[in-house]
Amino acid sequence: MTSKLDQLKQMTTVVADTGDFDAIARLKPVDATTNPSLLLKAASSSNNAGLLADAFSGSKNDIGLACDRFAVAIGQKILNVVPGRVSTEVDSRLSFDTDAMIKRAERLVGLYDDAGIGRDRILIKLASTWEGIRAAEKLERDGIQTNLTLLFSFAQAVACAEAGVFLISPFVGRIYDWYKKSAGRDFFGAEDPGVQSVTRIYNYYKSNDYKTVVMGASFRNLSQIELLAGCDRLTISPDLLEQLSNDNGTLERKLAPGNAGEKRQSLSENQFRWASNEDAMATEKLAEGIRQFARDQEKLEALLAAKA
Repeated sequence: MTSKLDQLKQMTTVVADTGDFDAIARLKPVDATTNPSLLLKAASSSNNAGLLADAFSGSKNDIGLACDRFAVAIGQKILNVVPGRVSTEVDSRLSFDTDAMIKRAERLVGLYDDAGIGRDRILIKLASTWEGIRAAEKLERDGIQTNLTLLFSFAQAVACAEAGVFLISPFVGRIYDWYKKSAGRDFFGAEDPGVQSVTRIYNYYKSNDYKTVVMGASFRNLSQIELLAGCDRLTISPDLLEQLSNDNGTLERKLAPGNAGEKRQSLSENQFRWASNEDAMATEKLAEGIRQFARDQEKLEALLAAKA
């Protein structure tokens, strides 16, 4: 019998959540995603010292530009081993400034353009704040496709679909973490709040014919992945990909178009912000995620500044 990873690939586009080129080449995902934490890990590896030095040398002492150049260099390297796309993230410290996010996204795309990488091979990652969603809406109109990350709530998913973003990344594991800590108990199988969140979003999108791709992210265990088999895409860490590759059990499809979903909704800015305020988990995890990525961005900048 084929492995669960091979079975999963028959129903879901598998994406590697890593900057580890060896793991990507070995496990053969279609796409790959990066974020500031993964870029920091890549920058700390001696294998990428040359890329780090090149990023700084071409930046004219602009550390922000050096970070973008390094992110694009890693993206290029990933694209040498995946047939699909790579997601590259805008500086999280800009998450509440629509115009600044648009400008930074355009710079990243320009760097990819300079490297001869077409727009059909990249996604620009933005935090799913109201400002990030508005930036994505503008970028999508301009032919730059986006990946809305740090997505924890149904309200965020509704707003992203209405904005016409290409892809969303609901964070299964971080939702699970919050409820596990809040409830003081573990969650198993279909009662997992992260699994329930993605299932609800997937059914809502399909039943209302939204084209936005749902890509579950941030997994803590194999059960979460297996319960979302059939989702449009799943971005999975190398260790969990390895576990799936080594498991020859049967994998059943859980998500598919045709299941009932809620009626189409549209949220004003006030409604979006109120819904976010009422969802303690989403509010806390979004803020925490932005802070975490911002700290890792600062550490990456420090590494590049040391080149000076």
